[in-house]
Amino acid sequence: MVKYAKEPDNGTKSCKARGSDLRVHFKNTRESAMAIRKMSLNVAKKYLEDVVEHKRAIPFRRFCGGIGRTAQAKNEGSSN
Repeated sequence: MVKYAKEPDNGTKSCKARGSDLRVHFKNTRESAMAIRKMSLNVAKKYLEDVVEHKRAIPFRRFCGGIGRTAQAKNEGSSN
C-alpha cells in the first residue's frame, strides 16, 4: 500500500487516488489535478465535463512552455 505524507482531517469528505503504468502524460495530468484541487465533487465533475465539451480550459501554470494560448484561459486567471 502507499504511504501518504499527510492523512486527511476528515476522511469522510476526502478521497485518495493512485494510478500506475497509465498511458497518460504526466504534465497534463498534473495540471488537471491542480485545476480541480479543493473543488467539491459535483463542481469538479461539471468542470471536467465542460473541459471535454471545450466550454472551459484547464490553465497550465507550471508546464506551460509550447502549449499555445487560448482566450478561455482568461476565465481561469491565466494567460496561456
